[in-house]
Amino acid sequence: MSNNINDRIRSNPKYRELAGKRSRTAWGLTALVLAVYYSFMLLVGTSPEFLATPLFEGGVLSIGVPIGAFIIFFAWACTGLYVRRANSEFDRLNAEIVEEARK
Repeated sequence: MSNNINDRIRSNPKYRELAGKRSRTAWGLTALVLAVYYSFMLLVGTSPEFLATPLFEGGVLSIGVPIGAFIIFFAWACTGLYVRRANSEFDRLNAEIVEEARK
């Protein structure tokens, strides 16, 4: 790409919209994942006896295991949300920006 095309892309208002939406989405999901993770770490540090509570009487599986699994699946779900938005809205905006820059 030439500098002329780069300048047209960067001056396009849709480019600023795309950059802002991507940034807000990424930072928002990152904050959610970190809040859940550090909440779990806080729980580990302050209430380990709660996490060691068996799920059912006589069982060996503690309540901490499904909570930890939830955190992993939550992170995957947040990644999936970002990918879904990137493949739909962000890719559409990107294609519009490139098409307008080539004109």
